[in-house]
Amino acid sequence: MAVTGATGFIGRHVLAQLYRYPVDVVALVRDSNSNIIKDFAGKVVTVDLCQPPTDLFNLLGSPDILIHLAWGGLPNYQSLHHFEQELPCQYQFLKELIQSGLSNLIVAGTCFEYGMQSGALEETLVTCPCTPYGYAKNALRCQLEYLQSQQPFKLAWARLFYMYGDGQPQTTLFSQLKSAIENRHDVFNMSGGEQLRDYLPVSEIAKILVKLALKSRNIGIVNICSGNPISIRRLVEYWIETHGWEIQLNLGYYPYPEHEPMAFWGTRRKLNRFLEEF
Repeated sequence: MAVTGATGFIGRHVLAQLYRYPVDVVALVRDSNSNIIKDFAGKVVTVDLCQPPTDLFNLLGSPDILIHLAWGGLPNYQSLHHFEQELPCQYQFLKELIQSGLSNLIVAGTCFEYGMQSGALEETLVTCPCTPYGYAKNALRCQLEYLQSQQPFKLAWARLFYMYGDGQPQTTLFSQLKSAIENRHDVFNMSGGEQLRDYLPVSEIAKILVKLALKSRNIGIVNICSGNPISIRRLVEYWIETHGWEIQLNLGYYPYPEHEPMAFWGTRRKLNRFLEEF
């Protein structure tokens, strides 16, 4: 099994979960000097996704499964980089591995593929992305589905909702709150907090991704979510209560994001069905 984006926020948790299973793991990284990868017991391969070596599949040990988490240009969801540079590189990279013999692919998608649709979002909904990032991810999924008609392989498109946990980028809500606590701030500036979102701990997301990979099934699109909407204000209050932090919330300091609806969350019926079979 191979994992791209192995040193990223999700990738490092996926590697930790894979230790629980008797599988050989190859970690694909941009920088082999990363402290995150130094203690990794498996094989590490440094590769540029846009300029991979021609014999990459053999270099990886001819893996039958790839968990593909790598994606550049984040967290700027509005950057044209996502479809001008990232999309063609990503597709070509995956296509070459598939044509070389990769038979099972798990790709991290995004709830941003749904766009401004509100309420409970099911996998059967027509996608309508409103950001370059969401558009590029959705386009990659479509390209891979077309490729399946020419080169059969199993695809699980793991449409990720929101997540939190240690090691998250500093631009995220959880990391900003934690930083405010560590810097002894009296208040935490945030939006009004009434928007409803779907959150899971990153460790739980990693468990799910690994289970989907080991199933080796042509799952298609599947929401990776809790299925339980929670307001951002209640979520922040939960983090503060759980960690025993002391800080006041300055609600309404920031406006609500224009690229997200006020209330949306994922349905989990399809995911639960596959997990019950595990």
